[in-house]
Amino acid sequence: MPLSRAPQAFLGDGRLTVVSFDIDGTMEFGDPPGPIPVALAQAVADLGHVIGSGSDRTRADQSNLWAAHGVDVRFVGGKHHLPEVRERFPAERYVHIGDTDVDQHFARVADFEFFWSYQFDAD
Repeated sequence: MPLSRAPQAFLGDGRLTVVSFDIDGTMEFGDPPGPIPVALAQAVADLGHVIGSGSDRTRADQSNLWAAHGVDVRFVGGKHHLPEVRERFPAERYVHIGDTDVDQHFARVADFEFFWSYQFDAD
């Protein structure tokens, strides 16, 4: 099960969560590739959570990458758009996963919990 690779507190108690994934250095299809497999993102969506990406890439590029990997995301945008994601999707938790201090900064600005991509077990 892909979610067994997630840190223990990642999905918490099952409350509706919006999960934003950085792409480069975070997702396996990023440049550089990161430790998060597409299957993990899909598993989160399959549980009914809202997933998408906050990345430095253009929205079109993000959408195309997710579509090429068969994942239907609910949002794409820059990391600086996370406050808009919060307004658009009412939820009980908001999480951003990334690999840089910039990811962490924008997650905090938008009041998202932050997880480092390396916290996800790559084994």
